[in-house]
Amino acid sequence: MNYLLKMAKLVKFEHTIFSMPFIFVAMIVAADGWFGWKLFFLVVLEAIFARNFAMGVNRYLDRDIDIKNDRTKDRPSVNGEVNENEMKLFIVANAIGFIFFGYFINELVFYSTPFILAVLGGYSYFKRFSEYAHIILGISLALAPIGGAMAVANSVPEWSVFLAFGVLFWVSGFDILYSLQDMEFDKKEGLFSIPAKYGLEASLALSALFHILTIIFWYLFIFYSGLGFFAYVALFISAGFLMYEQKLVRDNLDNIPKAFFDLNGYLGMIFFVFIVVDKVI
Repeated sequence: MNYLLKMAKLVKFEHTIFSMPFIFVAMIVAADGWFGWKLFFLVVLEAIFARNFAMGVNRYLDRDIDIKNDRTKDRPSVNGEVNENEMKLFIVANAIGFIFFGYFINELVFYSTPFILAVLGGYSYFKRFSEYAHIILGISLALAPIGGAMAVANSVPEWSVFLAFGVLFWVSGFDILYSLQDMEFDKKEGLFSIPAKYGLEASLALSALFHILTIIFWYLFIFYSGLGFFAYVALFISAGFLMYEQKLVRDNLDNIPKAFFDLNGYLGMIFFVFIVVDKVI
């Protein structure tokens, strides 16, 4: 239990909330309602294994970077609370769990698991050679709703691609804002990020553009999936949240943690709730 608690702290387990609502949005739309308890539990496990694997790899590979950064030097991966062998065990166990439980969903999900793990694990390398690591992170979370649709439909419906692109630009947009905290550190260490390469103003503009694209793609998702009034309400509220997030960061960079964790967590949950209401009514 102590080991599991340390690992949960290492990967910030509570942040799984960013991807989970959009997985269930895709599943509800694909099933045209409730998709059953078996799929519910299997997909929850898959989401947990996937994120644990991704964050475990990230923390393991970034040890040499995190120890130099005042913002990250107290992470369990660098302060001695969790050792290398514990992290390796955690990464391998979650990869095996992700592949194993994918088998019990359907063949399409099972055969896609190695590709998904490759994308999730590859993200951590990108900041070492490309400022577009934010896009790779967006792709990593965008795979979540596609996986949810695959779990129910055993295919990739057109509307799920629009939903996924919305998630991609949503995550990439707020990750650019989050990276502003490390802009000077990244420059000093020769790391790649959009803020480090292009500066504050260009980063804010690109983040805003990405969030505009988010709303466009989520509109296409709602339109092509045949959802109704409450889905458009969800879209309108999401646009308001993203505008407020952009404003908070522009007003004061100290607002970044609040904009990143609070607003984005609420956005996903509200979007999910309104899609459920739309399907019920």
